[in-house]
Amino acid sequence: MKKDLHPTNYRPVVFEDLNNGFKFLTRSTVAADATTKWEDGQEYPLVKVHITSASHPFFTGEERILDIEGRVDKFKARFAAGAASKGKRAAAAQKTVKRTAAKIEKAETRAENSTVSTKPAK
Repeated sequence: MKKDLHPTNYRPVVFEDLNNGFKFLTRSTVAADATTKWEDGQEYPLVKVHITSASHPFFTGEERILDIEGRVDKFKARFAAGAASKGKRAAAAQKTVKRTAAKIEKAETRAENSTVSTKPAK
């Protein structure tokens, strides 16, 4: 095993869940700018996290949508844009079909008129 591979600067750190305010004290090497006063009266470095075992649906047994950075809103916007684009493409395809049908009809009408006029009169 390599020497000096693992950090040696472990110290007590408080982690706070931003969803429900749950805090726990553990040892960590993570850098923290803020501090907080713990239940024992001492101050410890504070690290704020979005999800812990107290708020994660797997551990709590409840399902809910976590929308921390607007992920659901972004998905809904992309979905709506895709649906609008699909509608525009369908309308354009129908327009193309109608134009093609009109051209074919016009060509058939011209062909009928030209065959009628090319026949010798009796």
